[in-house]
Amino acid sequence: MESKKFESTDEYIAQFSPEVQAILQQVRQTIEETAPEATEKISYAMPTFVLHGNLVHFAAFKHHIGFYPGASGIAAFQEQLSAYKGAKGSVQFPIDKPMPLELIREIVKYRVADNIERAASKAANKKKSAK
Repeated sequence: MESKKFESTDEYIAQFSPEVQAILQQVRQTIEETAPEATEKISYAMPTFVLHGNLVHFAAFKHHIGFYPGASGIAAFQEQLSAYKGAKGSVQFPIDKPMPLELIREIVKYRVADNIERAASKAANKKKSAK
């Protein structure tokens, strides 16, 4: 199957059934509300929120919604995510169960703080090396 290049999150979401679109919009809205200063783009052919680098990605599959908060986001919530399939930087939320929106919100909050801290640290190091 050839993967299509999407120009926007709206275009990505529009390809799915109304039921899956509703779930994706819930996930998107949860991320937008939690990280209002983040911007949306398509990266790795999936919706991505960016704030001082990639914040989180999400995508729909046949049986699950993939949520990609990176390795730090997974590690920080290892216990809460233990009920779900996942890998080092991703988790799979079953499509036939309610989305754990509160957990997604907490992970996004963590990732925002993590990215802001990394950006500040990087800026401080740049300043030091410039002297």
